[in-house]
Amino acid sequence: MSEKELIESGDMKIGWVRNHMPVLSIIRENFEREQPLKGHKVAMALHVEAKTAALVETLAIGGAEVAITGCNPLSTQDDVSAALNTRDNIDCYAKYDCCGDEYYEAIDKVLDMKPDITIDDGADLIFKLHTERQDMLPEILGGCEETTTGIHRLKAMEKDGALKMPVIAVNDAMTKFLFDNRYGTGQSSWDGIMRTTNLLVAGKTVVIGGYGWCGKGAAMRASGLGADVVVTEIDPIRALEARMDGHRVMSMTEAAKYGDIFVTTTGNVDVLTRKHFEVMKDGAILANSGHFNVEINLEELTAMAGSINIVRKNIKEYNVAGRRINVLADGRLVNLAAGDGHPAEVMDMSFANQAQCVKYIAENKLEAGVHPVPRDLDIHVAELKLKSLGIEIDELESYQTEYLEGWECGT
Repeated sequence: MSEKELIESGDMKIGWVRNHMPVLSIIRENFEREQPLKGHKVAMALHVEAKTAALVETLAIGGAEVAITGCNPLSTQDDVSAALNTRDNIDCYAKYDCCGDEYYEAIDKVLDMKPDITIDDGADLIFKLHTERQDMLPEILGGCEETTTGIHRLKAMEKDGALKMPVIAVNDAMTKFLFDNRYGTGQSSWDGIMRTTNLLVAGKTVVIGGYGWCGKGAAMRASGLGADVVVTEIDPIRALEARMDGHRVMSMTEAAKYGDIFVTTTGNVDVLTRKHFEVMKDGAILANSGHFNVEINLEELTAMAGSINIVRKNIKEYNVAGRRINVLADGRLVNLAAGDGHPAEVMDMSFANQAQCVKYIAENKLEAGVHPVPRDLDIHVAELKLKSLGIEIDELESYQTEYLEGWECGT
């Protein structure tokens, strides 16, 4: 595809999602009028695809100078990257299927613009700032992080006294994790799995590793597709919740014997390892929906394999003692590495939160540490989303508010 064709393809993708992101469109109009980010430089490491491009455009239209690269080597869409580079005040360094050196070189290029605000998906920019580019930290007003995995990393840094900048935990906004993590991950993971394998889900045993919000969404969609769903967990309350939701619950050691399709959603290392590969059925399919490619131990699987074959785009077949174990997208985020990511209507809320939090950082002096999304911003996103759907809800009368907040009235 020529450069011109790439740009045209990227423009079409961005135009399509923009028409399905009404909340971000309202914020974009406000940003264009108010210019709240004028004079600010925003560095971003996100999945470079069409919905992200809509956010990048919103920040630039709001007055910011923006530099962006990918947060996953297999999630960048080169046509979207090319289209972004035609926009004013935007530089995009993301490239599909880049090697490790190229990936981190691009992160350095983004930081070379000397940002005062960062946006992360997995905390790679923040980690780089704290390890190799600490001289830049005094100029950083703050950052945003939109993943569960990234927040875990940042809270660990904060606990150790290592976090030297303020970061807003966008992932923890109600209008993010209740919808993006559950409905977004649920739908987009299965979209990636099904378009990659072209196999039926109904009638198969699907093993979901982890029952956080992403796991809940993946399990719910698997049930809807007709699968027999097994959930594995380490948390007794979540395990009980999964059982009450109608799923079978067992250890991964036991579940590994029965699974036809495995989807990991924990954000932790070694969810699937040698002891699980040893007992898996012939033809088992392994996919990951956690942020990093560490949940499926590919080093152990590779060491066990007599041969490894690419049998279809984004599918590697590992031959282990006469059994075929198929890994999708090299164990990376299956919804983005093998699909188009979350639906636009879901990312509408997540990226509306991002845009508002960037503005909040620009307008307020925050102390180093992990900060919640201000509740009024979270509520505002929900209100705008309801308005875009044509939904009206009730409001309390003053006496009802007094009753809820008082203590005088008894039984």
